[in-house]
Amino acid sequence: MKKLRIGVVGLGDISRVYLNNLKKYSDFVTIDACASRSLEKAQKKAAEFGIPHAYACAEDLIEQADVDLILNLTTPDAHYRLNKLALTCGKHVYTEKPLAFTYAEGKELVDLAQSKHLRIGCAPDTFLGARLQTCRDILDSGKIGEIIGASAFVIYHGCETFHPNPAFYYHTGAGPLMDIGPYYVTALLSLLGPVQACCAMSKRTFDQRPIATEPHRGEMIDVEVDTYTTGLMQFASGAIGTAIFSFDVWDSNLPRIEIYGTKGTLCLPDIDPLDGPNIFGGDIWLRTEENYRWYSQPRDWFDVKKDWEHVPLTRPFASTSHSENSRGIGLIDMVLALAENRPERASGRMALHSLEMMEKMLSGAKTQQFGILETTFDRPQPLSADFPVR
Repeated sequence: MKKLRIGVVGLGDISRVYLNNLKKYSDFVTIDACASRSLEKAQKKAAEFGIPHAYACAEDLIEQADVDLILNLTTPDAHYRLNKLALTCGKHVYTEKPLAFTYAEGKELVDLAQSKHLRIGCAPDTFLGARLQTCRDILDSGKIGEIIGASAFVIYHGCETFHPNPAFYYHTGAGPLMDIGPYYVTALLSLLGPVQACCAMSKRTFDQRPIATEPHRGEMIDVEVDTYTTGLMQFASGAIGTAIFSFDVWDSNLPRIEIYGTKGTLCLPDIDPLDGPNIFGGDIWLRTEENYRWYSQPRDWFDVKKDWEHVPLTRPFASTSHSENSRGIGLIDMVLALAENRPERASGRMALHSLEMMEKMLSGAKTQQFGILETTFDRPQPLSADFPVR
């Protein structure tokens, strides 16, 4: 197959894991150019990773570099503009989430890609990791029966407690639903398929929040977004989903995701909210009618877990690290999809569906109305056994 030439725009912290992983797939892709907000930074990164060309701004790379695909790792406020420019210039796009700030912008991008016969893919691709792909195998096998419902919990006390520059998380376009939520929403969509309708209740608990980390300790952040959202999802399959997305909760023992079937329950039991579907590996607990028992006495949570079956991961890409993981396998899958003339798994259509649903949750919380989704997508196929592992 023909190698695809990649241009990377945005060279922040997340770029390192992408660049390291893409180098492992040099038989499929080459990284031919990179761009940052400063030419010096781009040149330094280019020298470190052996990238031939460095540009002082993303626009120059997109318009001038002889590449086939743009990997967009810039800040979310630039995603729509740069993704649109790349498609207009005839280049495929794989972007970090979000696809765009708004559903209208995202729809424009997906429609533009289709009209120009280009591919647009979007992170997160953690649903292609070992844990969620093993969950998919269990669901598809019928082991927990017909899916009744699911729950997801993104609850902790905000990024100002650990992040050195947390202000962005409270600005328009972010917040717990739009920033961390896509990992959880994408996980549910990849397992259960599209959503038909959704609704939510939402609130902004604090107008300002103090930063607890250096170098901005004590500075106040103006909060522009709701920080506690409870949502309901009606899946096209008939399953019902419940989710909480909050930066206002001090602690919780809730699991990150659970899937409920007529014959059993699947659980992602992580205590850390930045684990869950944010990582590629992790534990899976399974409870079925075969190992169910009723407790007549009070029980401790950490005793309960002994009665669950701990499911071994049967798929590749099982890292539980946030700094060294498999980010980018969604891009590699898109490159292979182009060569094989099939749909990519981390698709723009699934990302658009996710974006529409989250936007309708927030708008519906203000109007106290259900949102009926206009978009749909085909549930991505499980990662094939012959997918190249590096």
